[in-house]
Amino acid sequence: MKRIFLFVVTNLAVVLVLGIVANLLGVNRFLTSNGLNLGALLGFALIMGFGGAIISLLMSKWIAKMSSGVKVIDQPANADEAWIVDTVRKLADKAGIGMPEVGIFPGDPNAFATGAFRDSALVAVSTGLLQNMTHEEIEAVLAHEVAHIANGDMVTMTLIQGVMNTFVVFISRVVGYAVDSFLRKGDSENSGPGIGYYVTTIVMDILLGVLAAIIVAWFSRQREFRADASAVQLMGPQAAHDQRLGPLGRCAHR
Repeated sequence: MKRIFLFVVTNLAVVLVLGIVANLLGVNRFLTSNGLNLGALLGFALIMGFGGAIISLLMSKWIAKMSSGVKVIDQPANADEAWIVDTVRKLADKAGIGMPEVGIFPGDPNAFATGAFRDSALVAVSTGLLQNMTHEEIEAVLAHEVAHIANGDMVTMTLIQGVMNTFVVFISRVVGYAVDSFLRKGDSENSGPGIGYYVTTIVMDILLGVLAAIIVAWFSRQREFRADASAVQLMGPQAAHDQRLGPLGRCAHR
């Protein structure tokens, strides 16, 4: 779940920044100049919603590297690093995707895969995972992460996040307009949105954004189950017989 957490947090930050920029550019004044223009608002919400999700997706690999302290293995420094790179290459070839970047980051047993494109993704494992699991168990975890890439899960989650963002932006501004209209009732000089609109939309963006993140996390959980099934196929029938995917559930689903 680490990749989804980073993606959602980045998405919330990007959408809030886009919202502030839109306020500074006077977009909200245009939307409310003659009453709330719902058609224009929907178009604005779609651009903001999917724009924020796509920007977050494009930034996902860089954010993951920076926030987790990932050291990309350009040239394996030891036998363990060489084995990890070879294992990821074997799984990637079997999954029909380009070779991902492979990295190691400090921390408790965990792993994640991220990236905007199937053929230039990132697979990273923690030092805790390498120290506490056997090669067979680590291979199962790597198969799970490669399956996420092959299944296009980051793009799927981006589309879901884009839909959620659109609802957040649209609803928050409708509520903001309603609150502002109530607070400024009887104001004959009402020529655009007031402070009530701006404060309400920012608060609603945050509250609805958190709710949207919960929904996205639920969808992400369903993708985890599919990645488990795809990992078994990558590992072969013997993997399911040996129950090698047991540690995967404790690690990759964290």
